[in-house]
Amino acid sequence: MKKENVPQDMSSLGKITKEVCYATDSSGKYVTELSSGWDVKINALDVAWKDVEERIAKAKQQVLNGEASPLLFFMEYRLMDISILSDYTGFWKWQIKRHLKPDVFNKLSDKKLQKYAEAFNVKVEDLKTMTVHEA
Repeated sequence: MKKENVPQDMSSLGKITKEVCYATDSSGKYVTELSSGWDVKINALDVAWKDVEERIAKAKQQVLNGEASPLLFFMEYRLMDISILSDYTGFWKWQIKRHLKPDVFNKLSDKKLQKYAEAFNVKVEDLKTMTVHEA
C-alpha cells in the first residue's frame, strides 16, 4: 500500500491513539505511517465488543438467577478466564471453578474475597454486589 493510501477512517480509538502501518513511499521504500483507523477493522472490533457485552450481560443474569457467583460476572467484565484469574490470585484453577458456585462463594473468607477484589480492581463489597465504578 502506498503511503498516501493508508486508511484514515475515524474510529472510537482514533481520538486516543493511532496505529502504525507500513506503506511504501514515492521511491518504493517501506516507511511507517500513522493511521487513525480502517472501516473494516472498526467493524470487526465493534462486532467483537458486542459479543463481549452480551457475555457480560449473560453472566450477570446467571448471577442474579443464582446459577453462578459474582466471580463469573467480573471474569467476563475484565476479559479474564480461569487461568488468568488463577495467575492473578494464586488460587488453583479447581478452586476458582468451585468458587464460581454461589453457595461456595458466599462462604469464602474475607482474605480470599480480598484477593479476588484486588484481581478485579474493585472493593470486596462491590465484588459481592457486582458494582463497577469506572472513571
